[in-house]
Amino acid sequence: MTVPTPTDQSTSASHNPGSPRRRLLGLGLLTASALVLTACGGGGGGEGEGGTAAAGNTLERLQQEGTITVGIAGEVPYSYLEGGEPAGATVAMHEKIFADMGIENVEAELVEWNSLIPGLTAGRFDAVSAGMSILPDRCAQAAFSDPEIMYTTTLMVAEGNPKNLTDLDSVKEKTDAGENINLAVLAGGIEAGYAESLGLKVQSVPDAQTGMDTVANGRADAFAMTAISLNIMAEENPDAGVETTEAFVQVIDGVEQIGAGATVFRQEDTELVEAYNESLASVTESEESYLAVVGDYGFTAENLPPKDLTTEQLCSGDLG
Repeated sequence: MTVPTPTDQSTSASHNPGSPRRRLLGLGLLTASALVLTACGGGGGGEGEGGTAAAGNTLERLQQEGTITVGIAGEVPYSYLEGGEPAGATVAMHEKIFADMGIENVEAELVEWNSLIPGLTAGRFDAVSAGMSILPDRCAQAAFSDPEIMYTTTLMVAEGNPKNLTDLDSVKEKTDAGENINLAVLAGGIEAGYAESLGLKVQSVPDAQTGMDTVANGRADAFAMTAISLNIMAEENPDAGVETTEAFVQVIDGVEQIGAGATVFRQEDTELVEAYNESLASVTESEESYLAVVGDYGFTAENLPPKDLTTEQLCSGDLG
């Protein structure tokens, strides 16, 4: 199982969500050697301190240019490349929302997951389109839109589930009992945080494809990631020798961990975030309006965030 290795890939799409349920292999999906970005000062971002966008209002600049570049990490069904063009649920959402804001064209730059926020703060792109979970440590680095997507977690395991794993708690139980369980997680992903909180040793992988290959090749007993993504991968790779467990919501210290993803912006781009949230509300106002945008990619009404869930609550870590 091999995938093309993108390096600093930039592509564009204009109002082209495309066919339902775009899929995985052959999409130029992810990369073990993708562009490495840093958040250090002056990193390709123009005149602002720390490499942020050139002086002036980012929203006004994007409206004048008519194009926004978003960072993606190649995770189906959120955002990925298909035939060299950006695709996925968050891309479709962004094509609609940014067009409503007077920004007609969405371009995408494919990087590793762990390079998304550093690339944003370095000014390499102006937003992150990846359904990134809203977490306190991330909120300290960047600004998140209102919640856009709710999700759950699953484990990808070898066919037949020989270790009889069901969730991360089962991994911990077996590990504590002395069994050797090798767990893979996406580097920088929310599941890595869950594993750390549970005291689990993990091997980090740069992308979803590598995670699946790691399980298929026997180098890991399980790979933890977003349920909708891993279910699609297993479905589209029937000969890979993998399957997924039932989806679950992880519990840490007695508290269910809310998985809510959003679009990410630089902290100083407050006007851009405010304008985005205003347009986002027209997408998330009802199940009908929401599914009209993301339904073709396998999302359901269960993925629509509740109206009383706020970014401020998630950034504070107040999940009780």
